[in-house]
Amino acid sequence: MDLEALESKLARLDGVEAVRVVGTDSRLEEIHVLARTNKPAKQVVRDVQSLAAAAFGIDVDRRIVSVVQLADNDLSGGDRPVIVDVVETTDGSRSSVRVTLQWHDEMLTGETTGAASRVTRNRLVAEAVLAALGQALHADASFAVASVDVPTLGSRRVAVAQIVLVTNQQERLMVGSALVDDDESRAVVRAVLDALNRVVPGLRR
Repeated sequence: MDLEALESKLARLDGVEAVRVVGTDSRLEEIHVLARTNKPAKQVVRDVQSLAAAAFGIDVDRRIVSVVQLADNDLSGGDRPVIVDVVETTDGSRSSVRVTLQWHDEMLTGETTGAASRVTRNRLVAEAVLAALGQALHADASFAVASVDVPTLGSRRVAVAQIVLVTNQQERLMVGSALVDDDESRAVVRAVLDALNRVVPGLRR
């Protein structure tokens, strides 16, 4: 199975901005799609299934296709990364987090592994964000997670991330926050991006 060819074809579907296909030579595991809002997400999934079947003879299970839809102004409005997907897996005492971001026409994926502990879970998510961003930034820019917390302010839970940036031997502490809706991990990703969004455009390779 040629995953790169499938990815390339899917990226040409109407309304699709970016695609990432995850799997092996014999098995599809995940298909992540960043799409515009010009058609329903269910139709985007059907388009993915139809193209894969017609062009590659592959029967795609709709459950492995995740679609993130952004309005046109979000896709083109500014030099800032956007979230495509956050995947967390646990294997015994170990936990892995994979964060995929879209920045311009580039898909950035960062992955971290650590103890399967609720105490360290959000730090793993934040470190995966930095691992993804690091692929697109100058090598002389160094980031680290200083702290991640999810306190309750009033009636709402808020993800708060403190990120340390070191460039030219100068240290800078930045703080970002995001309201927690249904997905705490995505809120942590948004908090990290909120902390860094003002500086990362100037550090892009």
